[in-house]
Amino acid sequence: MAFLRSLIFTIFQWSITPVFTVVSLLTFPFSRLTRYKIITTWSRWCIGAARVVCGIEYRVVGLENFPKAPCVILAKHQSAWETLAFQVLFPPQVWVMKREVLWIPFFGWGVAMLWPIAIDRKAGARALRQMAEEGRKRLDGGFYIVIFPEGTRVAPGERGAYHPGGAWLTVKAKALAVPVAHNAGECWRKNAFIKRPGLITVSVGKPIDSSGLSPAELNQRVEDWIENEMLRLPQLAALPSSNAPHGAAH
Repeated sequence: MAFLRSLIFTIFQWSITPVFTVVSLLTFPFSRLTRYKIITTWSRWCIGAARVVCGIEYRVVGLENFPKAPCVILAKHQSAWETLAFQVLFPPQVWVMKREVLWIPFFGWGVAMLWPIAIDRKAGARALRQMAEEGRKRLDGGFYIVIFPEGTRVAPGERGAYHPGGAWLTVKAKALAVPVAHNAGECWRKNAFIKRPGLITVSVGKPIDSSGLSPAELNQRVEDWIENEMLRLPQLAALPSSNAPHGAAH
C-alpha cells in the first residue's frame, strides 16, 4: 500500500511541476511577494497531496515563538518534506542553498524566481561575504531566511556537523535566530521513493538574540537546542497542535 500511495504521489508531483515552472517564469513582472505567493502554491499542493495520498500528517508546537519581523530560521534537515512544509507553516521566506540547485530542470528554474541566496560552497570567504550582503537585503525586503546548518539531509537518529555559515550570517545581519527541530525523516527519508504514513512533529524554539554573540557561540546554542529538542519530539507529539500558517506575516 505504501508503494502504491508513493507512486500516485510521485506521478502527481511530476505532473504539476512542469506546469508550475511555466507559471513561475510568467510571474517575473510581479513583485517578489506576489511571485512568492503564486509559486509556493506548488509546495502547498505537494504537502496536501502528501497528507491525503501518503498519510503524512503534521503538527506544530511553539509557533507562537515566531517573531513578527523577519529573522533567520536555523533548522534540522532530514528530508525534502521540510523544504516544502516551511513554505506552508512560516512567513514568506528565501533559502540559502548551493547554486547547483538552480540548474535542476523545472524545479530549480522555479526556485530561481523566489530570490534565493545561491552560493558557491567552494568559494570560502567570498561565499560568506555574499551570504551576509544578500541576507541583509532579503531581511530588509521583508523575507525570512531559512538555513539548514547541517548542510545536507541527515537520517533520523543521526547528527550532522553544524556548519557556522548560518550563524555567521545571523550575527553579521544583527538578526534573531529561530531554531527549529522536526522528525520529517521518519516519514519521508532522504532520496527514498517510499513515503510512509505518520505524524511529523515540528517544534519552533524561542528566538535567540545574536547581539553580543560570536558566530561560534550562536551556532553552538542553536545546535544544543535543536539536538536536545529532537530527543523530546516523541513527548511533544501529544501536545496541542498549532498547524495553522503564520497568518499575520502572510
